[in-house]
Amino acid sequence: MAQARLPVFYQRFEVPDTLEGRFLVLLLHLFVVHHRLKAEGQSALDLAQDLADRFSADMETVLREIGVGDLGIPKKVRGVAAAGASLLEALERALASGDEAVVAAVTGALPADQRLSEAASLRLAHYVRRSVRALEAESVTALAAGAIRFPGTNDRPEA
Repeated sequence: MAQARLPVFYQRFEVPDTLEGRFLVLLLHLFVVHHRLKAEGQSALDLAQDLADRFSADMETVLREIGVGDLGIPKKVRGVAAAGASLLEALERALASGDEAVVAAVTGALPADQRLSEAASLRLAHYVRRSVRALEAESVTALAAGAIRFPGTNDRPEA
């Protein structure tokens, strides 16, 4: 969460500083961590599930903060979860296909009026690939402790 809040994503990476843009950046980081946990197999499934549960709870809190009423929360959370799952699946397929596919997945994740330039999408695609490689060196213990070191932003979140 802290990494996704860094201003560098909305300044240098040119992600729109909107609810949708922030959701995209958060999902990109969630994807990188989930991708790493999947490499551990069964031993990391509990941690991956805890992360997914925390993400859902955080999304519910955000929806309440922006004024979604109690009766609308379950429907909105399901919508957010479906959009997130769709992007995570698209990124998993895209990562195996290369930067162009990751660029397409990132670009398609935002509404048409907020789409990133090709250069901005390419910068994010490179960042995602660098992050995947960096997390390959992280232990599951470090991931569980939240001690994740993401690369290349020249900006570090607070511990």
